[in-house]
Amino acid sequence: MGRAGVRGVVFFAALVCALVLPAQATGRGRERLWLEARNRTLNQQRATLSDVARRAMPAVVSITTKQLTAETAVSGEEPQKGIGSGFIIHPDGYILTSAHVVEGASEVTISVLHPRGGVEEYVARVVGEDDRTDCALLKIDVPRRLPVLKLASASHVRSADWIVVIGNPFGLAHSVTVGVVSYMGRTDVTPNGRDGDFDYIQMDASINPGNSGGPVLDLHGDVVAVANAVNVAGQGIGFAIPIDIAKTVIPHLKAHGRVRRGWMGISVQDFSPEVADAYNLPRGRGVVVTDVAAGGPGERAGLQAGDVIVGLDTRRVQRAHTLRWQVAARGVGRNVRLKVHRIGRPMKVTVRLEEMPAEEAPAPTLAASSPSRQPTRGQSVLEDLLSPVPRSKSYLAPPPSQEADDLDPGSEEGAPGH
Repeated sequence: MGRAGVRGVVFFAALVCALVLPAQATGRGRERLWLEARNRTLNQQRATLSDVARRAMPAVVSITTKQLTAETAVSGEEPQKGIGSGFIIHPDGYILTSAHVVEGASEVTISVLHPRGGVEEYVARVVGEDDRTDCALLKIDVPRRLPVLKLASASHVRSADWIVVIGNPFGLAHSVTVGVVSYMGRTDVTPNGRDGDFDYIQMDASINPGNSGGPVLDLHGDVVAVANAVNVAGQGIGFAIPIDIAKTVIPHLKAHGRVRRGWMGISVQDFSPEVADAYNLPRGRGVVVTDVAAGGPGERAGLQAGDVIVGLDTRRVQRAHTLRWQVAARGVGRNVRLKVHRIGRPMKVTVRLEEMPAEEAPAPTLAASSPSRQPTRGQSVLEDLLSPVPRSKSYLAPPPSQEADDLDPGSEEGAPGH
């Protein structure tokens, strides 16, 4: 075969690959409730900030809620109103937002931009919500296919990357703010004092009441996070939940209305001098098992307090927070293989996950429970900086000092912003 013939074969093979691969990807995409974005590198982007905002705007929605309580029903007063943001992830009308935006709502109304101008309103159905990740899936019925935002991954986001936030702050629909990522992996923030599977992206883009649930976009216009919490006592400190967490829980919310988390029945902590001394362990890597629930999956598999978990399936384990989330995300009925060190001796343990009990509470940390140390209310200064944001539909924000005075004693650990 001549050189021209070889070139022809190579070109034909490349053309076949180019045709087959998109078809396969499209087939896999039918099983998802979102469009998967390509995680492109920044040196390939040509879009400006204004282009990103303009393209994303039609898929961003404003959310208004009404909360009818027993008191308002008896007194005849107007139901309490709330505002929030969300974005369309499927052309059939599925919308992602923060769970606290629709929490306790008796009615949820979605405002959508019409292609020919103006705004349309639709009553939404809450398909499912999950408090521990603060994610909610809504559905509206619209007689046309809706524009959507593609979900990327926060794994390619780095500190100082530019991001764009679109939302409904103080009821000012489709407001755009821009900024940079300040910190990745902020796990020492607990909005409203709730325990959860948070792994926040910290950013300096303005986040205000009404922004919660709105998209955080990279310079390609793809969603990398969901705006979630504010710091009303300071400026330039906002928090967003990585979209990877939302992508994990969305199928659960659509199928079950909630997340069925995997549970091993153990408590774990990061390696620290206190933990190492308490269990007479040499300093090392991994996470330490500090408690094993009686009769739970971990106990039946043979795990013991003082065991050091260094691997989960094929992944290394370095942080307790990450291990908890990876186990929860596996779901119920799955087997996980743990690599464990017990008194320096390596061993493998297989645990069959069960559903996390509804009232399962995190065990106290060693630092808080040790008799030789005084219990501490918060493990991070950031928890004291976050303050609750009112649910009521108010367009004037009170000064930070006033909001701090309105806090209940002992409830200073922060809250999501609506």
